[in-house]
Amino acid sequence: MIQHAIHALPPFMFNAVRFIGAAALLGLIITIFYRQMWSSFSVRMLVHGSLLGLFLFLGYGFQTVGLLYTTTSNAGFITGLSVIIVPFLSLMLLRQKISWMTCTSALLAAAGLYLLTFSGGSMNLNRGDVMVLFCAIAFALHVAFSGRFAPRYPALLLAAIQLAVTGILSLLTSLGTETNGSWTGFAQTLMRPEVALALIISIGPTSAFAFWIQMVCQQYTTPNRVAVIFAMEPVFAALTGMLFAGEQLGWIALAGCVCILTGMIIAEWRTPPIIDKEPEPSAL
Repeated sequence: MIQHAIHALPPFMFNAVRFIGAAALLGLIITIFYRQMWSSFSVRMLVHGSLLGLFLFLGYGFQTVGLLYTTTSNAGFITGLSVIIVPFLSLMLLRQKISWMTCTSALLAAAGLYLLTFSGGSMNLNRGDVMVLFCAIAFALHVAFSGRFAPRYPALLLAAIQLAVTGILSLLTSLGTETNGSWTGFAQTLMRPEVALALIISIGPTSAFAFWIQMVCQQYTTPNRVAVIFAMEPVFAALTGMLFAGEQLGWIALAGCVCILTGMIIAEWRTPPIIDKEPEPSAL
């Protein structure tokens, strides 16, 4: 849907409307249902939420510009490499040790991404790939720092702040680099069915609620597991293409899906705790 929409609306402006709209939606939910949450707003929360918003903006920005110079396949695979970057960022930033399960799951997910993306073909690197690599680093930083900040603040408010910052930075970038035409033409573009539908889906399910859920869940899990779970995104994309667009998925791509799923299961595997048995009462 977004691919069709950005043919009518410039990418950064689309992101501006998308994320500002998502932030406004979360702000409305807070005001109506969780009004007392506003009292927990603080300068520190604003700074931390803005940092998360900056990482999101850089991720989407580098991805958008990189796609001008590289292929969708390359971009998809390199962006997915954040699954390998996150554990090392967690080690440096959060002092979380990298276990053999984490390494195994990340490598399996990366291998699955390659098989799913290229289906056995070769990867031809170009200058756009460097930009997309920065995109992967930015998304990895977002996941890693979310693991640090999410347990400290209300998830709903933290999600709203970062989405608002992402939208504002996208708007400023669009005004400085893109041709958006008159306000009348802009309003007419927003009313086009393909643009309006893409914005409705992007503002609600895939932005406001998705990042709200992420902030909630990262209070209870590690960034490493989140990164591996995020590697399932191209699997769902492939399945969606099969079900709704009639796309074909070969055996190599299916093997990639299996690798990613196996990596996710390994990442979630927890060794049961060792319970010391109480000594049996002596017969004496």
